[in-house]
Amino acid sequence: MSFLTLADVSKSFGHLHAVADLNLSVEKGEFVSLLGPSGCGKTTTLQMIAGFVQATSGRIVLDGRDITDMKPNQRGLGIVFQSYALFPHMTVAQNVRFGLEMRRVSRAESEARVREALSLVRLDAFAERFPRELSGGQRQRVALARAIVIAPPVLLLDEPMSNLDAKLREEMQFELRAIQRRIGTTTIMVTHDQSEALSISDRVVVMEAGRITQVDTPYRAYERPENRFVSEFIGKANLFSGTVVAADEMHCHIDVGADRIEVGQRSLAHRGDAPRIGEAVTVCIRPEKVRLEANGSGRLPATVTSRFFLGSQWLYRVDCRLGEILVCCQNEGDEPIAEGESVGIDWKSEAVRFVAQEARHV
Repeated sequence: MSFLTLADVSKSFGHLHAVADLNLSVEKGEFVSLLGPSGCGKTTTLQMIAGFVQATSGRIVLDGRDITDMKPNQRGLGIVFQSYALFPHMTVAQNVRFGLEMRRVSRAESEARVREALSLVRLDAFAERFPRELSGGQRQRVALARAIVIAPPVLLLDEPMSNLDAKLREEMQFELRAIQRRIGTTTIMVTHDQSEALSISDRVVVMEAGRITQVDTPYRAYERPENRFVSEFIGKANLFSGTVVAADEMHCHIDVGADRIEVGQRSLAHRGDAPRIGEAVTVCIRPEKVRLEANGSGRLPATVTSRFFLGSQWLYRVDCRLGEILVCCQNEGDEPIAEGESVGIDWKSEAVRFVAQEARHV
């Protein structure tokens, strides 16, 4: 049995179905991210696990114990809020100690656990400071220390890095993951940031309109999106609709307008069944899987319509017979291709993926 299980969990606010028939199993020690756009139900799901929102239906079971109707303080979970919710009149050490005092932990044990938690988040020297004297990253680490000091069975993170600047946010992502691995606490994080979820999670749970559309490892969710929504929400995608005109065990040929796209065996295996001749399908090609070639080379001629410098990469928009295509190229230090220049574009047939038009809710 999984460590944490949500079985047919739903939440309705009047006629609004915020979460519908959600099923999810989380293993002990796993780091899982609930990922999706605003309003998809991810925060409501986290709040139902925490006990701040009562589920309309379904059951939530933690380590064999039904916690569906328990009050938040009876569940013993660690929570880091988006705002950190630190007590401004308390020092760092007092903030971290607060949860232990509520649990009537002895003074000696409490002092030892606070020191250990502050050492884990590298704030030993800041114990006597107040929150106002800390940076955003330091306040976030205090909130994390306060959550883990009580040794919770599950750590819940609600957009924990949304208030940090871009550079600090990236640094804290990896620090959070390193801390989670050291303590081994089962962790569920809510985020709308795809790169954040992909970089530190064991699995991502992609949600849309109150339902789960795909649960997978970050790599597979990106490389094998199961539907159009996932392919567009996680990263960038070139999507084309076409009709199957030929198929065998190794390859499939799709007519897209006046052009033909070949799909390799790996994509067919992911789909699970061979497409039928005449079937309408949608295929996805990630921008970094498309190559820019010299004019007259490659699969299709194209014209560069715009370019964007991303530091380590160049993102090009090119126009071809398939329409507008995004191409992402590594910045090698060479002069970029000019807007208006004629080029060729190419890709490996194995880079093309089948995606379902509609989500298959899980």
